[in-house]
Amino acid sequence: MPPKILTLPQAPLPAGHREQIGQLYSEHHSWLYGWLCRKLGCSHRAADVAQDTFLRLFSLPASTRLREPRGFLTTTATRLVIDAARRKQIEQQYLDNYYYYHGQEAVAPSAEQLTIISETLAAIAKMLDALPEKCQKAFLMSRLDGMRHSEIASTLGVSKSRVKQYMAKAMLHCYQLSYIPEYKADDCIL
Repeated sequence: MPPKILTLPQAPLPAGHREQIGQLYSEHHSWLYGWLCRKLGCSHRAADVAQDTFLRLFSLPASTRLREPRGFLTTTATRLVIDAARRKQIEQQYLDNYYYYHGQEAVAPSAEQLTIISETLAAIAKMLDALPEKCQKAFLMSRLDGMRHSEIASTLGVSKSRVKQYMAKAMLHCYQLSYIPEYKADDCIL
């Protein structure tokens, strides 16, 4: 399941909603930008995160009233920064593995390929978050590293049948998240 991409609503926004977002932007953008500059130490990144934070407001229902706008904005901005850091970490891990298996002389993937790969890996990591650590590791060792169940069992210090159980649970969990709309990661009982 690809990561969710924030899109603007297709139907025109109600005038009141547009005005509310405009007012929030006018009142809090410079404050949020300054806060992000101090946190991130980079004015360009701060500007990007501030803009993305306000874009998130468009995904809220028109009837939403924010009691603590700055609290909402800082929480949203923090989550965006964390998500970006995770993507960057996944991207770096991918590149490290890529060069390990292909050698330092290998041609690096294009920026577009790297973005697609890192977004896909981030979506997989997010899907696996609700699973126990050993279950996650078993799934990743099998699917990404190509390890056999006996090798995974030895690495994790569990039986081969336990690895099979981990694999079944992980695949069922991913299937349910991908194809059953009412299934939530919190529903995962492992």
